[in-house]
Amino acid sequence: MFDQLKAQPQDKILQLIQMFREDGRDGKIDLGVGVYKDATGLTPVMRAVKAAEKKLWEVETTKTYTALAGEPAYNAAMTKMILGYAVSLDRVASVSTPGGTGALRQALELIKLASPEATVWLSAPTWPNHPSIVKYLGMKMAEYRYFDAETRGVDFAGVMADLAKVAPGDVVLLHGCCHNPTGANLDAAQWEQVVALLVTKGAIPLVDLAYQGFGDGLEADAAATRLVAKSFPEVLIAASCSKNFGIYRERTGILIGIGAADGKGVLQGNLNFLNRQNYSFPPDHGARLVTMILEDDALRADWMAELEEVRLSMLGLRKALADALRLATNSDRFDFVADHRGMFSRLGLTEAQVIRLREEHGIYMVGDSRINIAGLNARTVPILAAAIASVV
Repeated sequence: MFDQLKAQPQDKILQLIQMFREDGRDGKIDLGVGVYKDATGLTPVMRAVKAAEKKLWEVETTKTYTALAGEPAYNAAMTKMILGYAVSLDRVASVSTPGGTGALRQALELIKLASPEATVWLSAPTWPNHPSIVKYLGMKMAEYRYFDAETRGVDFAGVMADLAKVAPGDVVLLHGCCHNPTGANLDAAQWEQVVALLVTKGAIPLVDLAYQGFGDGLEADAAATRLVAKSFPEVLIAASCSKNFGIYRERTGILIGIGAADGKGVLQGNLNFLNRQNYSFPPDHGARLVTMILEDDALRADWMAELEEVRLSMLGLRKALADALRLATNSDRFDFVADHRGMFSRLGLTEAQVIRLREEHGIYMVGDSRINIAGLNARTVPILAAAIASVV
């Protein structure tokens, strides 16, 4: 049997991580892997998470299974954080998942179960795992233009023109905030227009919300998702706690489904069914920590303060890099970096230039020139700027 298997293509980001590890040069810089790093290069455990873990160790009395949908308190706390009061809870079903990727997989499984002929529309570009999972599940897929390679901003005319082709019942995947991989985001007025268009088309939105709190703030980053949630009769939201709680390895996510109140039971039952088919009971440790933080006023306040420190740190790095690039290149070509939000920006370099940065300077980024802003610090910003100036 195994001799019939075919070699699978390597994940480019994981391949880049391995190349970085094998590079013996001092001063090498990793801007590829999508995790937050502090000024020392460490992905720290947040203070509130440490405190919650200590408390959990003291009070936890069992490691038995939780519910198929996950711990109800976690689902409730996350739903409130994401949706606020945008939607009546009698329309909301939810399940805990192994990370945001697990939530996306369950969402696509649900779509395939409910409407196997639906086309899933993805932004061009998007996170590589989006099309990978859609293709693996054998679902129909289409792209809508999103990124303007000249301005390094959103190609809004392209967005609207392509989404006008969406058919009723098609699924449109939207990045709730901090677009990955470009860092370019719709503004509030543009969100209003996209939502209005998709409502008229009868589309089903699938929102990927992986970076709430990393862009303009915890509440501001939820605004687009809340607008979508209250505007459509049916919505799916896949959210992750990896970034904003810093619990990457705990694999903590949630899938929220919004539908008609009289269909909530069936929707919840199908979400539970899919959990059972894929992994039975979801992991609980990270979910329990998140619940403890969100339900405790002191822990929540400390978590929000540290999350804001993280966000402002990335904004500071963005401005510093934009300023350093302006000085190094004697142009405003890279000023857009300061306007982007979240962990990522796509710099608009050619693949050949990216290879030169890696080979000549030990600077690692994804081949399309996506960089993780959080991989920088005050020391490496001018080094990166000088290296980019040397290859452009």
